[in-house]
Amino acid sequence: MPARDGWDPRRLPDQSGKVFLVTGGSRGIGYFAAEQLAGAGARVVIAARDEARARRAIAAIEARVGGAEVGFLPLDLASPPSARAAGEAVAHWDRLDGIAANGAITWGPRRRQTTPEGFEVTFATNHLGHFLLAATAWPALARTEGSRWVGMTSMATMFARADAAALNTEHGYSGARAYALSKHAAQGFAWELERRLRASGSSSIALAAHPGYSADGLTAARAGVTPPRPPVFESWLAFGAQGKNWGATPLVRALTDPAAQGGGLYAPEFWMKGAPVPFPARSASSRPEFGRELWRLSELWTGVEFRP
Repeated sequence: MPARDGWDPRRLPDQSGKVFLVTGGSRGIGYFAAEQLAGAGARVVIAARDEARARRAIAAIEARVGGAEVGFLPLDLASPPSARAAGEAVAHWDRLDGIAANGAITWGPRRRQTTPEGFEVTFATNHLGHFLLAATAWPALARTEGSRWVGMTSMATMFARADAAALNTEHGYSGARAYALSKHAAQGFAWELERRLRASGSSSIALAAHPGYSADGLTAARAGVTPPRPPVFESWLAFGAQGKNWGATPLVRALTDPAAQGGGLYAPEFWMKGAPVPFPARSASSRPEFGRELWRLSELWTGVEFRP
């Protein structure tokens, strides 16, 4: 189903010779983004914590895409040493056309949990790990003309106010609030990164992607990767939702659309479902004030100065 502007997620521009890193690419939206990119001819590296799961994802892609080039990079986004090691390894690559910053905890635990460094685990995984990865991997993106950083956002941002002072949820914690704040950070980082790239004269761009309402029960089956389909009664979701294979298409368009504009957002054309189309960034986390404070805190909390 092509989008209203003619973009067809099933017929992507040729990506031969390009290299993409997909965090959380061993399952869900990340898996389907990796599969679609590989199907367009790109070399894809899946960055994930669980190597066995990543190897199953790679096997599934290779079974569907003849001649697919898919690799694995160990990455635990909640662990600063792991995120730093992954970024330092990537920094030496000859080229890197894009990072899909997809890996995430999709809902915070019932009770607040922290990493050994003292950060709420959802925020640490969904934002701080990606910030550290970006900061250390940036040389590879910088040497690749037109490279892209794509942050993954969520409808959950509607359920919490964008507040940089509350990102670590030391007060008023709930799993839903922690997740929503982490996604404000993910998209706010992408938009602040874009402002800094423009100020530096870089050819790289940064933007965000929103997957709509992507449900397991509507997702295309992949042996060893997707979970068993839930009971049939969940088919009612199809009215306002889509499978994760379609939820991946805004992320993939953000990485591959030749006309992509930095600082924007790709999302389903009917917001919760549909083919991917560009939207302006209207969230409160797109404001420069939020972005500057988020950047300052991210440098402080990771101990890494990031000057793209």
